[in-house]
Amino acid sequence: MSLFSDNLRYLREGRKESQQQTAENLGIKRARYEPYESGKIEPPYDILKKISRHFNISIDLLLSVDIRKYQLQDLLKLEDNRIVLPIKVDSKGRNLIEVVPHKARAGYLTGYSDPEYIESLQQIALPFLGPGKFRAFPIGGDSMPPHDDRSFIVGRYVENLGEIKKDKTYILITTSEGITYKRLGGKNPDSLTVLPDNIIYHPYEIKLSEILEIWEYVAHIGQNDALQESPDQTQSMLRNLMLELQDIKKGMGKA
Repeated sequence: MSLFSDNLRYLREGRKESQQQTAENLGIKRARYEPYESGKIEPPYDILKKISRHFNISIDLLLSVDIRKYQLQDLLKLEDNRIVLPIKVDSKGRNLIEVVPHKARAGYLTGYSDPEYIESLQQIALPFLGPGKFRAFPIGGDSMPPHDDRSFIVGRYVENLGEIKKDKTYILITTSEGITYKRLGGKNPDSLTVLPDNIIYHPYEIKLSEILEIWEYVAHIGQNDALQESPDQTQSMLRNLMLELQDIKKGMGKA
């Protein structure tokens, strides 16, 4: 049986539905539904969409991940049913930040929607971020000072384009550039205009069709050479986070 057929059977049995009931809910006959679950044939796109909507789970997950390994209530379901992301919290109930290390940067484009890949990432927590889905990305180049090549940018996941605002900064995951961190200059019908903060670089456009994810900037994590190679990466990062938090508190005290 294929991964898809295993997932389909698991979801149906989880709802305590018979094959006949599921088929009726999909608007097809049981004789047509059964081969999908047994793995004999694959459903056409229109039926695949109906299955995705019926079980309230993304097509991407149905086709590429063994969902029997995960608690579905721990996954984030977006309104358009496009993708799901695992959400984890620490012992105090705070949402954890998944850290994409420099060495895993190139692999993020193929693993961003894979729960197994996301689970393999190091995780940290910041007490002042509030609700949301957070991820920390390594940045490179000199287009967005004062952040340097050894820094991480923490972003809050943006569910739809209507949430993004001009002059705010975002981490954009695109098929053309991979991970890029830029300021939003404007929204166009089929593209976004982005602005590097370094004035020696010019604004440019990124097509909406190339954008896989958008994360709104919420925090900066200072980085050093020792952190990249040290086996005690978690402790080193937490020390940097504490220093960052102290600076924030000092700034708030002066305001």
